[in-house]
Amino acid sequence: METPKIFESEYRFCLILWEQEPVNSTKLAQLCKEQLGWSKATTYTVIRRLAERGVLKNENATVTSLVSKADVQAAELDELVEKTFEGSVPAFIAAFTRSKKLSKSEAAQLRALIDQFEE
Repeated sequence: METPKIFESEYRFCLILWEQEPVNSTKLAQLCKEQLGWSKATTYTVIRRLAERGVLKNENATVTSLVSKADVQAAELDELVEKTFEGSVPAFIAAFTRSKKLSKSEAAQLRALIDQFEE
């Protein structure tokens, strides 16, 4: 199943949901007011839209996610690499490391990841 597209404001909402779930929709609206400055109506609109797209479910006023944070992040990264770097992971990494220097530990972690895929 393909991970549904989640836009920036929806992602900020989902961060709250993933941290709190399962969560009562009234409590979720209160958290969104505190953390995002959203009205109750805005929160309920986002809940409805994300439910329609299969991102979450709202049953008996309890909201739970249907997609994980890791899946959403992976889908966003895949889209970025495809759109901006023509699908080239090496081009993405080269661009990333031009603007951010890797520590020795981070470089070692990347080498270990590459080694895992080569096995």
